[in-house]
Amino acid sequence: MQEVNTIEDYIELVEQALFEVKDLRMSAEYDVEEMGDALGFVDDLDRGVRELLNALKDGTHRFGGDDLPFMAIVRQQSDLVLPFKGLLRDINNAHRKGLSQT
Repeated sequence: MQEVNTIEDYIELVEQALFEVKDLRMSAEYDVEEMGDALGFVDDLDRGVRELLNALKDGTHRFGGDDLPFMAIVRQQSDLVLPFKGLLRDINNAHRKGLSQT
């Protein structure tokens, strides 16, 4: 699990996840036979991660509570289809626990 203490750290993780989502989309579009399953969820995942990033940047995100909405997608995918699943779990765990702001 990656250490997340500040809002800047958290935003960096979410931006990294967006990069990974973009890479997943490009891979799936390029190699439909091997990665085509990702095309069924990548738009929703992208939307969910972008909404989180926007809420972080405009100050409306509230830490704590339930899982982030896109975690339903994450739980349904294997590590082979979603190779950055651990990063998304880290983002969700930091959301649920909150930031220490050290």
